[in-house]
Amino acid sequence: MTISQDKVVAIHYTVTNPNGDELDSSKGGEPLVFLFGHGSLIPGLEQALIGKSSGDTFKADIPAAQAYGERHDALTQAVPKNMFEGMDVAPGMRFRAAGPEGQEQSVIVLEVTENEVIVDGNHPLAGIDLSFDVEVTLVRDATEEELAHGHVHGIDGTAEH
Repeated sequence: MTISQDKVVAIHYTVTNPNGDELDSSKGGEPLVFLFGHGSLIPGLEQALIGKSSGDTFKADIPAAQAYGERHDALTQAVPKNMFEGMDVAPGMRFRAAGPEGQEQSVIVLEVTENEVIVDGNHPLAGIDLSFDVEVTLVRDATEEELAHGHVHGIDGTAEH
């Protein structure tokens, strides 16, 4: 059976940046299990998985545009420090903030000055090309319930949800 729309897929993966630094890995733990074609993965990795079967191993180099997107300078802005009144704000902290059209977005604090807090709404991996080392460990048909719910109910389809 090969990977295609609505298949349940389990993979082990290691992802590195262009310097070869490991950013994340499932090796030594549980595989990543997902319903293929439902937006669970970055587009470039999903594309690289099409047609693969259980037991396949491969490497995929994913450009930033097909990973977490390019960086957008407009998503970095200074906000008045008094908006964080009563909080000890420091670089690296994450917050949910209202975007320009009212939608919520995640921001990370880059810098804190006397009067401002510099926040960045870009994904932390935006603008970074990624390399994946992947092992496909399972490909199976999704159950009717998984398809109806739009997500996997465990590696064998029987987990509580």
